[in-house]
Amino acid sequence: MISLEDVYQVVTGTVPLYVTMILAYVSVKWWKIFTPDQCSGINKFVAKFSVPLLSFQTISSNNLYEMSLKLIYADFVQKLLAYIVLIAITKITARGGLKWIITGLSLSTLPNTLILGIPLVKAMYKDKAVVFLAQVIFLQSMIWYNLLLFLYELDAAKTRLASQPSQGTGETDTAREVQLKGEEDAEPRTKRKCKILPILVTVGKKLIRNPNTFATLIGIIWSSIQFRWGVHIPEVVNQSIEILSNGGLGMAMFSLGLFMASQSSIIACGPRITMVAIGLKFVFGPALMAVASIVIGLRDTLLKVAIVQAALPQGIVPFVFAKEYNVHPAILSTGILLGMLIALPVELAFYFLLEL
Repeated sequence: MISLEDVYQVVTGTVPLYVTMILAYVSVKWWKIFTPDQCSGINKFVAKFSVPLLSFQTISSNNLYEMSLKLIYADFVQKLLAYIVLIAITKITARGGLKWIITGLSLSTLPNTLILGIPLVKAMYKDKAVVFLAQVIFLQSMIWYNLLLFLYELDAAKTRLASQPSQGTGETDTAREVQLKGEEDAEPRTKRKCKILPILVTVGKKLIRNPNTFATLIGIIWSSIQFRWGVHIPEVVNQSIEILSNGGLGMAMFSLGLFMASQSSIIACGPRITMVAIGLKFVFGPALMAVASIVIGLRDTLLKVAIVQAALPQGIVPFVFAKEYNVHPAILSTGILLGMLIALPVELAFYFLLEL
């Protein structure tokens, strides 16, 4: 049973995040300390330095040889089901495209496991559950954040190539025209010009230069060495990494506050989209995880942990990426803000339902 002390530990972990976000908000809204370019620079620092180092730290500290295969399969199936459903929705509604698929995946399948998840799950299912949750965090850092970056780069590459002159027709779509039209109402003629091979080459070049790719690769190599032969990172290197990575989540929340201050309203995406975001986060995502977990054969505590972590509020790292690529950051910022506000009662509701 969850005690008041457990609740206090959860509150202790979340309040500093709100303090960071509020300080960022007032520093722009009232104090006018940061310019828009400086705000973008802070987010870029988080995306290019803090998040990759945090990913390396998470991946390299996880024992690859003790992973739960059933948990890996369930996590993969949940993401696959979400992707299929979101594609079907965009096809049926004939609007949205890749940008909405990326946003939907971020909201429904990438929870805030690192900050809120560990104290909550530990309070509910004790230390054994934390091991399972650490594996979910590992999968996010190693696979799903990189896949998210691939989708963002894919979307950006389609826009860039669509703005180039067409071959053999003499027709040209300027970058300004493509920007105004947007992906949602882009003409089929323009889409056909975006050939698959040039897009993939462009995306590949971008990802090769992305620090998160290097962090993931080095992290997985070091994890395999460390837990096979017991070789540890030298303390001077470890401390150097921790200095930047430990402040990464705080800086991400600071960037979130800066973005909120730049909007006309804290709830920047409107009530209708807000309700969709909340539904994706707290209904769609956990439901898919429940289906995937039952199909794969998860039972007892592992099944409960899988569902509870899927109902955690929106992760902060996907917002950093959304802001960096300018793909619906207002929706993700709203999801994070409201999700963290209602996280505790929602998690308690799932906990008691699963205990019935």
